[in-house]
Amino acid sequence: MSASLLFKPGNWISTRDWRALVAPLLFVALWQLASTLGWVNPKLIVSPWAVAQAGWHEVSANGFAHAFGASLARDLGGFVLGSAAGVALGVLLGVSRWADRLLGPTFHTLRQISLFAWIPLISIWLGYTDAARVFFIAVAAFYPVVLATHEGIRSVTRAQLEVARVYRFSYWQSLTRLILPAASPQILNGLHLALIYAWLATIGAEFLLPSFDATGVGATVIRGRAAFRVDVIIVGMLIIGLTGYALNRLAQKLEARLLVWRGPAH
Repeated sequence: MSASLLFKPGNWISTRDWRALVAPLLFVALWQLASTLGWVNPKLIVSPWAVAQAGWHEVSANGFAHAFGASLARDLGGFVLGSAAGVALGVLLGVSRWADRLLGPTFHTLRQISLFAWIPLISIWLGYTDAARVFFIAVAAFYPVVLATHEGIRSVTRAQLEVARVYRFSYWQSLTRLILPAASPQILNGLHLALIYAWLATIGAEFLLPSFDATGVGATVIRGRAAFRVDVIIVGMLIIGLTGYALNRLAQKLEARLLVWRGPAH
């Protein structure tokens, strides 16, 4: 394969991909140099090689797949619940001015409350259980979806609504054939944000709503902190970051595919 074909846009490797690796590789090289020359305390800042060894041990351990799956299950469960509720409320606020005036002020007041301020109340209601963690994640996903859905529906123009009147659409037909398709770019953007917030909330829930029998990616960091294993902590952080990056890229791909009917963006 020639170099020109390898770096052709759309292929699996691009010049942009390589450029994005320059800063991390330089950071790792300086990190390794500082560790090798003894510029840092090895108990506080371990070498990249020690992190790689700890990472291999964690990933190859029998319980890793189960822990990783548990975190993803909580993440997706909370995301689906929060997003479904968010779309429903966003549609209600968007199509009904009566509902917007009645429920809107309460919603906008509640969303000013810090997400982590809900933790004590959730722990009292549901205890330190998976249900509590999923509920916390759902709350994190709920707010951006409501806002995006509401703004998307409000952005539908009067001229577009006139089309529905000309074709004598029923209320349901206007909603499903005109309003929701027109608002879909904003709704999908809200779902994209909700997926990111849900993953951050997943890790936060595993930290702030722990239990002795709980498993998850966050447990790796907690275990490393308890054992004063900086290498294990860094491995957990890398897994969290890479998973979040992968979820973000997946959301971007799905959003682009679902909005392909709009044609190329300008």
